Amino acid sequence: MDALKQSQAPLRSAPTRPFLPQESQLSMLPCRLGRAAEVRQSSVHRGATLIVRRLFIFVGTALLTLAGGYGMYDVVKVGGVTFLEALLLGLFLVLLAWVAFSFMSALAGFFVLLTRRQPNLPIDTTGPLPHVTSRTAMLLPTYNEDPHHVMARLRAMYESIDATGYGEQFDWFLLSDTTDPDIWISEEMAFIELRRACGGDQLYYRHRSDNTARKSGNIADWVTRFGAAYDHMIVLDADSLMEGDTIVRLVHAMERTPSCALIQTQPVIVNARTLFSRLQQFAGRVYGPLITAGNAWWHDGDGNYWGHNAIIRLKAFAAEAGLPELRGRKPFGGHILSHDFVEAALMRRAGWAIYMVPAVRGSFEEVPPSLLDFAGRDRRWCQGNLQHLAVLPARGLHWVSRLHLLTGIGSYVTAPLWLLFLLVGLLISLQAHFIRPEYFPKGFSLFPTWPQQDPVLAAWVFAATMGLLILPKLLAYLVLISNRDERTGFAGSGRVLAGVVCEAFVAALLAPCMMILQTKAVMEILAGRDAGWQVQRRGDGQLARGEVYRKLAGPTLCGLVLSVCAYSVSLPLLLWMSPVVLGLLLSIPLGIMTSLQLSAPGVFATPEINEPPAVVLRANELAAAEPTEMAGALRQLSRDPELLAEHLGSQSPASSRRFGPVDVPLATATAKVARCESLDDVLAWFDKLEMRAVLENPTLLRRILELPAGGRD
Repeated sequence: MDALKQSQAPLRSAPTRPFLPQESQLSMLPCRLGRAAEVRQSSVHRGATLIVRRLFIFVGTALLTLAGGYGMYDVVKVGGVTFLEALLLGLFLVLLAWVAFSFMSALAGFFVLLTRRQPNLPIDTTGPLPHVTSRTAMLLPTYNEDPHHVMARLRAMYESIDATGYGEQFDWFLLSDTTDPDIWISEEMAFIELRRACGGDQLYYRHRSDNTARKSGNIADWVTRFGAAYDHMIVLDADSLMEGDTIVRLVHAMERTPSCALIQTQPVIVNARTLFSRLQQFAGRVYGPLITAGNAWWHDGDGNYWGHNAIIRLKAFAAEAGLPELRGRKPFGGHILSHDFVEAALMRRAGWAIYMVPAVRGSFEEVPPSLLDFAGRDRRWCQGNLQHLAVLPARGLHWVSRLHLLTGIGSYVTAPLWLLFLLVGLLISLQAHFIRPEYFPKGFSLFPTWPQQDPVLAAWVFAATMGLLILPKLLAYLVLISNRDERTGFAGSGRVLAGVVCEAFVAALLAPCMMILQTKAVMEILAGRDAGWQVQRRGDGQLARGEVYRKLAGPTLCGLVLSVCAYSVSLPLLLWMSPVVLGLLLSIPLGIMTSLQLSAPGVFATPEINEPPAVVLRANELAAAEPTEMAGALRQLSRDPELLAEHLGSQSPASSRRFGPVDVPLATATAKVARCESLDDVLAWFDKLEMRAVLENPTLLRRILELPAGGRD
């Protein structure tokens, strides 16, 4: 009897402090893609200078494409261009235009960084910290992530902001879309500990039971419930980190630029531990500034949004960025997955400016630890970007915004195009080898038509194309070593050069495998297969060998088929195709090797590895501490009165409707409870969906916790 009273004691406890503040609702309605928004008066720069910048990019792209296309035409013409040769030439022009466009942006970035030019939205990154008065909400959406590590990052940022003296201007919201019941309760435990450790009243937690529209729906739900109380919001990812100094400077930039709706930072990759993630970290740190500086140079106020580590004006976001549900069935219909590009385009449509500020430091993120994890995330992004085909015709979009959408689509469509280009070229070689040429065509001819080839010209066209891909890496290296602070941070120019060479070699080996995986993703999406919403794997990247063999067998088989076909024509053709064939044949060992942890930075060291920023060090220190032991959702609630009281207090009131759709997990859970004699029976019998339904229903939860613990406690 005493044990029963003790088990019932938590049920009479009341929450000491609510998880959420008082609601301050802000209207946010879905926009209409078929009707242009009312354009506000915009102060986005539209002078002759911007026109010249954009002419430089597009005229340069056109000239490079035409020059390369003319050279390729000379290669394929053999007394007239056949259908396959015309197809090859068409594919080459499209792919070369894509490469040339990226090259011209990188070339622009080279001159911008070399001359130390100020961006169009200058932000003082070294002077005294500016004074800010506006209210900003820090939003950290999470979905089945490790709560201990999420809270470690959140606390590190909270302390960094507090150290600036402007902590009272910021509120922090952990917005959970978690579906796993154990992780949900673990989040609440970790949040209570975080709030107790920080001692602030500006930390809030909200769990959303309805995961409609995923991350974009998560943010929109917060905006409609609490957005009116704030001027800006900074959207983070579960793996994001930002320094307090950087955040304050971004807020100040928004305060003094009333026409600006969004400022996107360039996150730097940190905490890379495997070879694969170190490659991405090194490449992003060396080449990233060149590319983003070039894009920011000609985008001006028509920039883009990457979905995280950006500050957004709530007035503009709520009024213009409500996302509609696309018509049709998944994967093309339904809620927009890659919401960030579309939200930026919609705000720009209404006259608001969108800026990229690559010069701002103190913004960080993590990356998938292995090739397969990267491909899994890429699969979701691929589906989201292909959905933009339905957004492209939207009325009133700025042409640069449409170009952003096209660029996102092209980043995945080019993979099957490259594969098709290789296959057509191989097919032409097979045709020339196995099908006897017709020396005397139909009609009168005194002389035979001899097949003609110009291997020297073909080699020059190939070398020029590769040059457009490799030269930006060398330009980024030159910019880096010209900056003394950067050169010192990377531990010397020689070490960086060795890293560039090694990264280029390994990236070239991985590129064919990624081409096959992306092509597979595009084909699956076109066939109607939805990517779903999987949890992103983080940490050390250790993969089961069976998973590697299964998922990389396809690229390996493709490499085997290509090598056999090329060798059947000639050994020189096989050698010509060896960069592609070798990468495909080595897909499985590369997948395993690149997922291994590195004990030392080696040639891929970056300034963030050699001297980690303070907020990164603090987050890693907090993450390294032992997390509080978790006994399982129901058992933990039965043992922890404060946790139970907080959990019950955070639940929304039950609906008063008598009729409506039947909640099947709740119905089965209710039926099962009637037959359970102890908490152990519940734990043994309920599945995760039923457990989640219990946690969302205070009445049923109280009824279960009134059961005796059982003999296995």
